[in-house]
Amino acid sequence: MAVGNHNAVHLNTGCVNLGLVREDSRRELLHLLDKCAGSKALVWDPELTEQFGLIAEYSLLKEYEVDRMFPLRPSRLPKSTVQHIIFVTRPIFSFMDHIAVNIKKEEEGDGFGRKEYHIFFVPWKSFLCIQKLEELGVYGELTNVEEYRLDVIALDHDVLSMENHSAFYDLNIDEDGTALHLVAKSIITIQKQFGVIPVVYGKGACSKQVCSMMQKMWDELGDHSEEEHSQIDRLLIFDRSADLVTPLVTQLTYEGLIDEAYGINNTAASFPPDNFSKTSKSDDLTTEKKKVVLSSKDELFSQLRDCNFNAVGPNLKKQAKIISEKYEERHSAKTVGEMKTFVSHLPQMQLAKASLAVQTSIAELIKEFTDADAFMETLSTEQEFLNGVNTDKVHPYIEECLFQKKPVVQVLRLLCLQCLTNNGLKPKVLEYYKREFIQSYGYKHLITFHKLEKCGLLRPSGNSWNYNTIRKSLRLWVEDINEKDPQDIAYVHSGYAPLSVRLVQILSHPGWRSIEEVLRIIPGPTIPGIQQVKPQKKWQGSLSSDSSSSSIVTLVFFVGGVTYAEISALRYLSSLKDGHEYVVATTSIINGNKLLKPLIEAD
Repeated sequence: MAVGNHNAVHLNTGCVNLGLVREDSRRELLHLLDKCAGSKALVWDPELTEQFGLIAEYSLLKEYEVDRMFPLRPSRLPKSTVQHIIFVTRPIFSFMDHIAVNIKKEEEGDGFGRKEYHIFFVPWKSFLCIQKLEELGVYGELTNVEEYRLDVIALDHDVLSMENHSAFYDLNIDEDGTALHLVAKSIITIQKQFGVIPVVYGKGACSKQVCSMMQKMWDELGDHSEEEHSQIDRLLIFDRSADLVTPLVTQLTYEGLIDEAYGINNTAASFPPDNFSKTSKSDDLTTEKKKVVLSSKDELFSQLRDCNFNAVGPNLKKQAKIISEKYEERHSAKTVGEMKTFVSHLPQMQLAKASLAVQTSIAELIKEFTDADAFMETLSTEQEFLNGVNTDKVHPYIEECLFQKKPVVQVLRLLCLQCLTNNGLKPKVLEYYKREFIQSYGYKHLITFHKLEKCGLLRPSGNSWNYNTIRKSLRLWVEDINEKDPQDIAYVHSGYAPLSVRLVQILSHPGWRSIEEVLRIIPGPTIPGIQQVKPQKKWQGSLSSDSSSSSIVTLVFFVGGVTYAEISALRYLSSLKDGHEYVVATTSIINGNKLLKPLIEAD
């Protein structure tokens, strides 16, 4: 089980050096490992394995005497001669049973020496879990019970994530505010690293609560200097519930489509191996999926990720031509010096060629996905709804999907999108959909509908939200969008501008005062700008060479998740060189499927 292979220089290249967040996380992890002197086995909560790969590569863990790594399961651990067994887990009640089984079976073992047991809870220590361990009779066996405060992980040079995938469900279905406390803690952690952010804006009920929690936390911390220069000028806390339309819309950027088709987790995606056989060094046919790391560490992926997919083909052709021309230079190298120069560039060229082969294979797979009839029909239906067309009656395509028993999540994405773009569904239309859905997929989905209604994704008409007014006032639909040379953030959805990012754009210029009436229609309270400290002269430290120290840096924190398309739209705004740059922080990265799946009642 590989923990990671990240040489993370790319994290240092943004307008704010997010590599420092990774360094802090590494330092704290190694400090905890130091408390267990001697050989160690780490027993991982499966959800955390890849997350930790973004913080500490296996070679570093080996330096700290980590000899073995096992997944946390309710069975006996593989035999080992290590002195310490360290359980690294989220505070999940059921996992305490697994840990108790592991310890008890290890203690019954046939003599590989006495072991010490430890738990690192991530990101907080749960007293309920400790109580459970006491009830199970193993708490007394533990030498150290520690808290590893992994508040945020740097996924890329401009993206921080808490990787809290249940936040939207916890907040909107379970009404559990723990996620908000963790968001507030994360923001405090970011401010400890980069300075107190002078002004805080927000939209949505969650943002107001987070602001209140942050203030209490600052007060408890006491003496935080107001003289400190902040590297971030503004914070915008955005509640996902204020814009549920955007995650339901199919993403049309390269990275967004990879996430829609294959899912990206912890900056990596897995693909069918067949398309990669030509790029693989081995001649053996393999059935194992091809795992590809997708981050700005790969220069070509960095160029492609934010493009609308219609621009990816031309970009790949251009890159292929550049590489071909570089290889041709060897024929014109006549002197020893020229040949030496060519040879010195060869490793870089070979890396570029390998990257081109991998990205071309991925692009071919995505083209198969987008060429499918179902994809095109879904996209066409979405665009009707986004334009306010055919939203008020039973839609023939949704009806067809119901009769054909298409995947549940696919049908619900369209159904919820129709509902939101129509300001709720007429009772007769909603009842018809509900009846047909239950008939096609089973009575258990009465619970699914209850959950969708509870979190605002599905509702009867007659509420203050008015999509058409918002669409027209904020220009959420842009005709004749140029996908290959974008002039507006709407390129990420081939015409639809994400409401969340349009609000970020307007906050930067001309400001939210210009849209006060529209802000009242969008769900949740508006925080117009809380002054935390007096703005100081801009900090001018180790920014990347192409960054302007006079830029206004805004941290946009999405509570409940952000899509890759929204991140691409914010990167587009950063690229305009209008004096504004954006860093994204989020509870997790989502798409429509990831938003809806936890809400769908399983068998």
